[in-house]
Amino acid sequence: MDDATTPICKDKVTVGLDLGDKYTHICVLDSDGEVCEESRLRTTPMALRRRFAPMPRARMVLEAGAHSPWISRLLKECDHEVYVANPRKLRLIYQNDSKSDRVDAQYLARIGRLDPALLAPFQHRQADTQTDLALIRSRDVLVRSRARLINHVRGAVKSQGGRLSTCSSATFAAKALPDLPAQLEPALAPLLEVIATLDEQIRSYDRRIEELAKERYPETALLRQVAGVGALTALTYVLTLEDPARFPDPRAVGSYLGLRPRRADSGDLSPQLHITKAGDEMLRRLLVSSAHYILGPFGPDTDLRRWGLALAERGGSRGKRLALVAVARKLSVLLLRLWATGEVYEPLRNSAGHGGSLPCSA
Repeated sequence: MDDATTPICKDKVTVGLDLGDKYTHICVLDSDGEVCEESRLRTTPMALRRRFAPMPRARMVLEAGAHSPWISRLLKECDHEVYVANPRKLRLIYQNDSKSDRVDAQYLARIGRLDPALLAPFQHRQADTQTDLALIRSRDVLVRSRARLINHVRGAVKSQGGRLSTCSSATFAAKALPDLPAQLEPALAPLLEVIATLDEQIRSYDRRIEELAKERYPETALLRQVAGVGALTALTYVLTLEDPARFPDPRAVGSYLGLRPRRADSGDLSPQLHITKAGDEMLRRLLVSSAHYILGPFGPDTDLRRWGLALAERGGSRGKRLALVAVARKLSVLLLRLWATGEVYEPLRNSAGHGGSLPCSA
């Protein structure tokens, strides 16, 4: 049952919170590591604020999830020390043979009391940043839905011995309709109407993203100096990172976005592994898409392009794929440097003989 009373523990305590859609399970440890309370309360702002606002300052430990952004902000407003644990790092919880919400809350409290660094904690975004980022993520959902529908239509036509002409996703609905086999029109024509509606909605999102970037985030103009980086990528980058000063070493942003290869060095063995894919998946995908343009036939001549093409030639059969990831990683560093310094981008700075080129210093 719900418990809105404050814990009776003395001195500074550690509180583990296992967040659920309906209830949050709580485990309170005293300064000696003894459990002085286990309870639960409803996962609502009113219940959480009523419980933790009058409580003396404590260390709060919760796992990242759907509710953790607003709950972490609420707990900070109540003047508590808040740690949001990275679930990818807490295998101890997921591999526990006696897993339950109550046990998870106790594990979080004990790990947080022992050493918060073991939680690999991170800070959630500000509320307004999260709201603006929701606009971009909504667009991404529509784009992915459109891609699945297009693939379904192409596959259905191909299974009947037909073939639809190659075209962009934005023009697919109009160009595919005349080429549909007659026997498939009842099944596929309604899907083309849905795709056309999605096209209109995606264009509407694009206009809103362009306006948002210009009006509220003028720093995105610094990032858009690089060919292949448009309003969508620039705004996603700014909203995801929030503050360029959070990375004293600009090269660390590549690891933050999961573009660094994994490491498994042991003895004399040092195998070449895939990238970690940590961090924001959507931004990583957008950076790789920008890398495609930079290395593609329409990409302008730049130091970054030259470096990537040279890497692709040396990489053998996997050269192109490796070059795309490497260029995306260097691009992430370049964008951070441009944002932090406000410099004018010089595409061929290395080739002109200047030192300390932005693109190739990553």
